[in-house]
Parts: sequence; structure tokens; C-alpha cells
Amino acid sequence: MIKRMLFATDFSQWARRAEDYACALACSWKASLTVLCVAEFPPGLNPDYLVNQQYLADLLKAESSQLVDFKGRAELRGIAVTTRVATGIPSEEVITAARAEDSDLIVVGTRGRTGLAHVLLGSTAERVIRGAPCPVLTVRTEPEDKEDTSALSKPITLERILVPVDFSDCSLDALGYAAVVAQQAKASLMLLHVMEPVSYGLDFTLGQSRARRLEVETWTKRLEELVSSLQHPTMQVASQLRGGFPADSILDSAQTLPCDLIVMGTHGRRGISHTISGSVAEAVLRKARCPVITVRSPKLGPGSRQTIPEEDSPVLSPSRQRSEV
Repeated sequence: MIKRMLFATDFSQWARRAEDYACALACSWKASLTVLCVAEFPPGLNPDYLVNQQYLADLLKAESSQLVDFKGRAELRGIAVTTRVATGIPSEEVITAARAEDSDLIVVGTRGRTGLAHVLLGSTAERVIRGAPCPVLTVRTEPEDKEDTSALSKPITLERILVPVDFSDCSLDALGYAAVVAQQAKASLMLLHVMEPVSYGLDFTLGQSRARRLEVETWTKRLEELVSSLQHPTMQVASQLRGGFPADSILDSAQTLPCDLIVMGTHGRRGISHTISGSVAEAVLRKARCPVITVRSPKLGPGSRQTIPEEDSPVLSPSRQRSEV
């Protein structure tokens, strides 16, 4: 169960929708919520200078006041809230707090469209995703949403979760975490496997050649076996096999189904650009209209994959060595 959540915020307009998700999920799941605000104080600044001391004191005063207001709003909804203020590099402080709180999920806000590239690539959110000891929920806010209060006040729904699967350890860890989220949220799971074109011409369909048909049958069977292994009385599970570019197919499926959340795996050692099939997770994070949970470390403890076939299961046959998503 996801019982400890960490919400990292700067109380900017970009963080407002992330706050909605953090509070809604904590309330629904009866999880404790730690709210962290970091006063950014780069290492190059001399803390002994009076001007720097005043700058930091003003930051801490403003953030402490905002945290008190936030705690009051959250407690009215019955959410157990702990507040933390830190100084330093934001990404490092978020990761440190997540370890100290033994968090099961980190929630952060990101900018939409062009701004998201600056937020994710090489900055705070990307570094948090890369180094966090637990999954990270990124909630995107579009520039136009800043002025549209109706967009920011839409109710939080979590009814259908999309999980891209390529049968690698990374994607199966993400699927195990997605199953936990789905059971807690009483949501359904849609597993998606993307078969890339044999050659990148104009035809991105699954094709009709005999070899391609056999490949489609193989992946369809593996998906069906995986779906069967995940069946639960309170959770509906289905699967979809598509052809095309992985990131494009994931984004299109998320919109056309439609889905309320995407859960996908990412490797942590080289950042989110080193993912399944290159930069799939990065592309999805940059363009997805719905929130995304990236799973580098599922943090579910021993037996966390008990709902997923073991490695010697037929669903994880030797053909597993091929990664498609």
C-alpha cells in the first residue's frame, strides 16, 4: 500500500495542479503527506555575507508562511500533514527528504510545452526522477492553465491507468507498482505493447507478412498471459498491441482510450534519456496530457512482483531479450 507521500512544491502556479493531486490521493488513500519546500541556496553563495543571509531569511519566512496555510487547507480535508523546509539544491533536498520520510511516492509539478523541456531536462524534476528512492508522479500544468482557474480546479479522477510494457525488468517493476496504484484507486489497467516497424517507411501498421503475423501472435499471447496473471476481484485488466513509434503510440493511446495516468519504467543510472528504446520516457513526460508516474525503484519490498509471472514463466520466454516499447 502507498501510505507515505512526499509533495515537493515551490507554491508557484505550476505547482497548483500537483497540489490538487497530492491532496486528493492522500485523502483517498488515507496516506500521510509530507510537504517539502526548498529555499534554493546554491553552493557558490557565501552564507556569511549579510545580503545572502537576508535573502535566505526572507525566503524561509515566506515559505514557512505558505506551508502553514497549506497545512491548514489539507487538515480540513482530514489529511495528516507534516511540513519540511530545507535550504540547498532542490533536487538533492527532495531526494534526501524522500529517504528520510521513507516515502512511497513523490509528487512534483512540471510546466507544459516548451517550458517542460527546461524543467525536466537536466534540472530539478529530471534529477529527482533519476535519483529518487521511490516512484515519482509528475503533474503537468500548461501555460494557459495559469489564467484558467476552471482547468486547475477540475476534479481528480483516476479510473484508467496505461502501462507500457516491453517485458524488461524495468517495465515489469513499473507494472507491479501500477497494479498497487490501481487496486488502491479502484482503477482499471491497460497494458500496452508497441511493435516498432521492421523498417521505418510510411507503413507503421502491424503488417501482413507471415513472419509479422507470427510475431503479432507471440506478443499477443504473452500479453494475454500477463493480463491473466494480474487479474484481481477489484481491478479490471486489459491489453493492447500496437505498431508504430513507441512514444507516439503511448501518447496516442493515453488520449484515445482515454487514460487518467501513465505508469512507466525508467532506468536511473544515466537519467531518463537512457530508457527503454532510447528516450521514450523522456518523450512521454514532455508531451503527455495526463500525469505520469515514472518508476525507477518500485519500493514495494520483497515479493513486490507477486502479481507478475516469475522469470521462468512462459510469458518471460527467451524472446524477452527484445525490447519494443
